[in-house]
Amino acid sequence: MFSFFFLFIIIDLFSHLQVILENNVGLGILKTYYLSYLPVIFVQISPFCCLLATLYTFARLNHNNEIIAMRSAGLSIFQITKTVIIFGLIVSVFVFWINDRFVPSYRLLNENAKEAMETAKMKKKGKEPEVIEPLAIYGLKNRLFFANKFFPANKTMEDITILEHDEKQDVTKKIVADKGIYKDGLWRFYRSITYTFDENGQLTDTPQFFEEEIMAITETPQDFINQRQSVDFMSISGIEEYIRRLSKSGAVTVIRNLKVDLYQRFSSPLTNLIIILLGIPFSLRIKKRATGLSSLGISLMLGFLYYVLNAISLALGKAGIFTPLLAASLSHIVALSFGAHLISTIP
Repeated sequence: MFSFFFLFIIIDLFSHLQVILENNVGLGILKTYYLSYLPVIFVQISPFCCLLATLYTFARLNHNNEIIAMRSAGLSIFQITKTVIIFGLIVSVFVFWINDRFVPSYRLLNENAKEAMETAKMKKKGKEPEVIEPLAIYGLKNRLFFANKFFPANKTMEDITILEHDEKQDVTKKIVADKGIYKDGLWRFYRSITYTFDENGQLTDTPQFFEEEIMAITETPQDFINQRQSVDFMSISGIEEYIRRLSKSGAVTVIRNLKVDLYQRFSSPLTNLIIILLGIPFSLRIKKRATGLSSLGISLMLGFLYYVLNAISLALGKAGIFTPLLAASLSHIVALSFGAHLISTIP
């Protein structure tokens, strides 16, 4: 694992070396930037590390005939491998903890460090840091927010469109504004036009124009920033809060996708245990180098198929074909069953 960490940092450092030297990026920013990657790297590479460790451990035992000695002493395959299986379970719990508690906060550090590096680059070229464009957010009270440009620093939006829907997802109101500024806890829209529609989509009143209008919008600029975060870097409580906020908006597809991601957050750490179970049957057969290479290849192939099945299952869940819980757990159930079957067939 430390080898993977070292290789990643060295490769990434050399790929950004020109930018770092040209803009005199300080060691503090570099340290924050790379430390913020460590939890993410750990979560991603831990299954592969577990597989290599399993293959190496049992291959060495088998090479020295220690597996034969343990079986001759009356130990079953489960008794021989239970320590490794328990270790895999402990790693899975640890990965779950890291993924939920550390990845989101370190993601924020990483974004700040990247922004600092980008700002230094922009200032040297005489440019301002980029804005968020476009912005599209689901909000409370069944609203959809669209803004061509969003400036988090001064809490300003430009070219704004807000659509309000009823329970049937029909548009009941449309608000268009040139600019919106968040000040003293309120959104002020400038040069806004409000359209009101009936259930048939026809205008009910004459559109109302306001040079300046205070809008009853509960979302703050920070809410917009938080909802833009990738689900991969949100905590479980953050995803649950996001689902709660959207539950009254009627955004069925978005809520379904978020539930798939939420259930996957609980099930994905089990990948470490599953990879170990898939690797045990082949590692116990490794005694010669040729056998070891073939077993390693088969283990990697099974691991690849497991990831493919997981990706397909998640895609079917987000398409509405599978329920979110089934989509997040199907590949794990199949792989666990297959791994347990392979272990049970070991003579």
